[in-house]
Amino acid sequence: MKKLALHWKIIIGMILGIIFGFIMNSVGGKGFVSDWISPFGTIFINLLKLIAVPLILASLIKGISDLKDISKIKTMGLRTIGIYVTTTLVAIIIGLSIVNTIKPGDGMSQNTIEKIKSKYANDAGVADKLTKANAQKDAGPLRALVDIFPSNIFKALGNAKMLQVIFFALFVGICLLLIPEEKAKPLVNFFDSLNEVVMKMVDLIMLFAPYAVFALMANVIIAFDDTEILLKLLNYALCVVGGLILMIGFYLILVSFYTKKSPLWFLKEISPAQLLAFSTSSSAATLPVTMERVEEHLGVDKEVSGFVLPVGATVNMDGTSLYQGIAAVFIMQVIWPEGLTFTNQLVIIATALLASIGSAAVPSAGMVMLVIVLESIGFPAELLPIGLALIFAVDRPLDMCRTVVNVTGDATVSMMVAKSLGKLHKPQPKEWDDNYEKVK
Repeated sequence: MKKLALHWKIIIGMILGIIFGFIMNSVGGKGFVSDWISPFGTIFINLLKLIAVPLILASLIKGISDLKDISKIKTMGLRTIGIYVTTTLVAIIIGLSIVNTIKPGDGMSQNTIEKIKSKYANDAGVADKLTKANAQKDAGPLRALVDIFPSNIFKALGNAKMLQVIFFALFVGICLLLIPEEKAKPLVNFFDSLNEVVMKMVDLIMLFAPYAVFALMANVIIAFDDTEILLKLLNYALCVVGGLILMIGFYLILVSFYTKKSPLWFLKEISPAQLLAFSTSSSAATLPVTMERVEEHLGVDKEVSGFVLPVGATVNMDGTSLYQGIAAVFIMQVIWPEGLTFTNQLVIIATALLASIGSAAVPSAGMVMLVIVLESIGFPAELLPIGLALIFAVDRPLDMCRTVVNVTGDATVSMMVAKSLGKLHKPQPKEWDDNYEKVK
């Protein structure tokens, strides 16, 4: 009997989790889900985060040392950043085109605005986003550059500072190229072995994925306690989702024409990572799975995926950038229509592009960056809490959707960079029990 594919198991877990969440909502079982179901989703996310840093460190050091040519690092880096910037610009332009055409904020009644304002304007979550945005804004224009260089690598590893870990791994990889091969070989072999072990950990953790997704989705559903407001914001939400679907279509065109691979095959092979991205709302937590799918199922060499994907999880936020464009204009349509000028929309494009580079790969980071985007166009400070309140109710489900786009974009760019460097090969999938018969 043929085994059910992983993505189908995850989809079944997701559907059952949604149904279970609605049932628990209707019978007053929120406490049961929070206490007895949700922790299993948290454990799963913690396991993925546990292996993310060692996976980045091992795969990138091994990959760079295997290049045998320092000039290839420059080529790969420039192509990666160039493609990421291009796709982010496309995402922002798609978002602004949709929101200016459909104008979802024009039809919102004053009663709805007042209800949303009274419910969410003073919400602790909104206040937290404003505080984080102000802290990031006050850090200075070159803070993002300074933060790339760690003063203590063990602290960077412990706090999962992705860009600092990437810098250290690149530094070590380059130094391995600059010393005699016989001196470098023991360390290269160590990281090669570590990479294999961590990838096997991914296989084992993914056995738990369908059950974890069930727990995560049930927890998401019980958080929605005001369906009336969700329906009032449906036009705005549909604009964001429509833009995200168009963005995935853009990726599929790139995959088809540039890498000469089937778009349907691409979606099938990357779907477990997409489904986890949807469930966790975190491209960082999904990163180990994304790397496993891209390397073993899409055929991208380790030296490319080990660089492109961790960088993408930190600086490539196409879904978030598209959302920021739509959300900023929607908020202005509702409460600050005089700000809807062509110049301000150009500023939104530039600021959203820069903000995506500094956006953390964690749930709801896009809303933090939205504050910076709004402030860049002179949005009145006293209206910011109301502006965030307008979209706060639907932020989590939209965050889940835009994380799918972020992860899909990372996988697409990794294939394009690999193709350009001749590093795209025939996929060689591995199973968790490949070596089990020998050791059982």
